Amino acid sequence: MYCRNCGEQINPNASVCVKCGFAKNTGNLYCPNCGEQTNPGAAVCVKCGFSLAEPESSELSDKSRIAAGLLGIFLGAFGIHNFYLGRTTRALVQLLVSIIGGIFTCGIASMAMGIWGLVEGILILTNKDAVDGNGLKLKD
Repeated sequence: MYCRNCGEQINPNASVCVKCGFAKNTGNLYCPNCGEQTNPGAAVCVKCGFSLAEPESSELSDKSRIAAGLLGIFLGAFGIHNFYLGRTTRALVQLLVSIIGGIFTCGIASMAMGIWGLVEGILILTNKDAVDGNGLKLKD
């Protein structure tokens, strides 16, 4: 993936370009697929044929930021909010540590998972740019 503003290669998971600081998918000077310079009004890249149209509303997740945050606050010890967001590995870790670790540590591990879930829930609620497991921005 390439920055649309400066043409430098960027990590697909990055939210901004390290070189120019522009947010991902902003700008219109370079093709995000091949990095070639494009006409700012072009609909497709002349070199690779990649669509340069603005991202559709499909770039917005169908998951609710408020629902995910509240699930994190109230059921975060069991990773329910991460299951909801599609982050199954993290959710399974929270669930197993909370249940199995809680048995072996007389509840201390469960309390730690509860604090982790509470913090994640608050961060989800306060972050307008929170994303789901696929990297799509959560709807309000």
